Amino acid sequence: MASDLTIEDAYREWAGDLVRYATVLVGPSDAADLVADAFASVLARGHDSWVVVQEPRRYLFRTVLNVARMRERGRRRRERREVPQWHPPVDGGLLYDPSIQRAVNALSVQQRATIYLAYWEDLRPADVAAILHISEGAVRRQLALRLGRIEKGHGQERSRPD
Repeated sequence: MASDLTIEDAYREWAGDLVRYATVLVGPSDAADLVADAFASVLARGHDSWVVVQEPRRYLFRTVLNVARMRERGRRRRERREVPQWHPPVDGGLLYDPSIQRAVNALSVQQRATIYLAYWEDLRPADVAAILHISEGAVRRQLALRLGRIEKGHGQERSRPD
């Protein structure tokens, strides 16, 4: 049996419980944002999706967990990508590597947009292709070629524009 509870009512009733749960998952500074993102994802699915939920409280706890997992995956991906751009800590801080910036600046605007959308926004190649109005194959090719150039070349300039 589906619940007659609205999403707004569910938020008013369980937000506190969900924030406490999220605090265990991601810490106190990000817990409220995590719950807000979870409710936003439920709202994005639409009213028809919500009205068929059998156990709304359990559903919301599972949604908070899934959003936390997605954030963690994104954080790990960003860490793996960003590590080559920084030198090891010298005095407790990280040093910026200007050769990486030169290599990125050598890319076309579209290539930079492709890399940004795929790696910093964690979008799939199909989503990047839709945003940039190019083929998914072009996105994959640009990512493979350009990231290889950035990681290996550290500032090698292009001889011709792509």
